[in-house]
Amino acid sequence: MNTAFFFLRAFRAEDLAAVQHLFRDTVWHVNCRDYTPAQLAAWAPETFDAARWLPSLLEHHTLVACANDAPEQILGFADMSADGYLDRLYVHKDFQHCGIGTGLVFALECWAAARGCSHFETHASITARPFFAARGYVVRKEQQVERLGQTLTNYVMRKEV
Repeated sequence: MNTAFFFLRAFRAEDLAAVQHLFRDTVWHVNCRDYTPAQLAAWAPETFDAARWLPSLLEHHTLVACANDAPEQILGFADMSADGYLDRLYVHKDFQHCGIGTGLVFALECWAAARGCSHFETHASITARPFFAARGYVVRKEQQVERLGQTLTNYVMRKEV
């Protein structure tokens, strides 16, 4: 894991706009190889429900990865609930395969394991499935999720501690 150029910190409410922008940009530029434009529009629409996102991000253990040389620049973010459910993991399109996702997931898993979680679970996109598989997550089932009239495939994946 190359952590020389980034550090992790706790999510703050004032990060919401940057996190939502990063989410949408990542989905549209990275997940586009596995999902149609209509599916991407349903998954990451132009407008966000801040009233839904913010409480969830604050309730979960949410971390952001920031650039060492530009601490205000968020390179990625991830969040996990107290029961070990990894809800979101998104890394900026220009910083894929640099260790940011690995660093975020490792930190969240350590946090949850220290609180007694015996396993971690996520619903991984087609794009993210290989990333999680490489980190010991096993597909429990493939599922179809409906978003704004579009059906998206993802995978329930689990990792035992």
